[in-house]
Amino acid sequence: MVNLEPGKRRLRFAGTAGILSAALLLQGCLSPEQEAEGEENNINAVADTNAAEGEENGEGSNAPDTALELQEGIVGAVEEASAAVVGVTNLQTAGNYWTGPEETVPAGVGSGVIYKQEEGKAYVVTNNHVVEGASQIEITLEDGTKVPAKLLGADIWTDLAVVEMDDADVQDVIEFGDSDELKRGQTAIAIGNPLGLGFSGSVTVGVISGKERSIPVDLNGDQSVDWNAEVLQTDAAINPGNSGGALVDLSGRLIGINSMKIAEASVEGIGLAIPINSAVPIIEDLEQHGEVRRPQMGVTLFDLMDIPAVYQQQELNLPEDVNEGVVVDQVMQGSAAQEAGLRQYDVITAMDEEPIANLIDLRKYLYNEVKQGDTVRLEVYRGGEATEIEINF
Repeated sequence: MVNLEPGKRRLRFAGTAGILSAALLLQGCLSPEQEAEGEENNINAVADTNAAEGEENGEGSNAPDTALELQEGIVGAVEEASAAVVGVTNLQTAGNYWTGPEETVPAGVGSGVIYKQEEGKAYVVTNNHVVEGASQIEITLEDGTKVPAKLLGADIWTDLAVVEMDDADVQDVIEFGDSDELKRGQTAIAIGNPLGLGFSGSVTVGVISGKERSIPVDLNGDQSVDWNAEVLQTDAAINPGNSGGALVDLSGRLIGINSMKIAEASVEGIGLAIPINSAVPIIEDLEQHGEVRRPQMGVTLFDLMDIPAVYQQQELNLPEDVNEGVVVDQVMQGSAAQEAGLRQYDVITAMDEEPIANLIDLRKYLYNEVKQGDTVRLEVYRGGEATEIEINF
């Protein structure tokens, strides 16, 4: 999300090695200034020289059946899904001694998807960064109707949020697809509000460029990676304002939540979306509990690799061949870690035989593989000696 006051943003995205090394990850939510600028600017169409030459030569006048079927499929998918794609306006309180009484003003605009309608209420999934910091939320339906909404829950780790609103004016809800079954090259259609509500319901078309892309994320702005977001890659254009919108297949089913893009002069056509199969359990938790219920160890940790080798051997007494893991710093009273017997300076190197090289590995295993009530076996070095500890969640 591009906030009115960027300095207050908590959610940032770190650069990655390889193809993303110098690229800038942009969240596709729009500030009011960007929305106004987009509406005021003239939009110039660039002619496709190759297409023009083809027409002059008589080529393309009889489109192949497969191309026509694809076009009809895209149109049908858009008609199927569009009514469930909405605008999400983040309203925040502004004002001080100099500007007068506080008032509620738009701080950003994004997109959302209506996925459920029940007992007079409708439920919208969007991105956490779209609604972050909002004192009020306003939903704009496809026909322009504006409906106040209430935040039920948001999750910074997955960048997802769920809001609830009255369903009196809701025309349709979207159907979930199956992101696990997607194949590279499969048609992907992005629907949302690029450049704000003035371009609501915009459609861009591309393909699934890649699956299970891992994008390092800095959640607190300290320039260190806190999490790896697992996302779909598409070349369907995702621009500011698209955040939280729908990525659908040719059946109009939701396969992803548009989230961010990679922007750099030398990079084009890399949009990222949260796979719907990964999103569904998060959505359910946020709707029902207002938060994602994850197991908590009750410790503060830091990466072993951040400790100079000399201290690893002298203070932790680690063997020379142990150079990856996480170090326990503090153990909280009454926590699962304390009950299991974890101590300060214990070094965790594996969970259920899954190697743990750093904090990201530990969080990924804990949040994705462990549920409340599970027991996990930790491989730990304590005072240089290898041992195993069972921790109950």
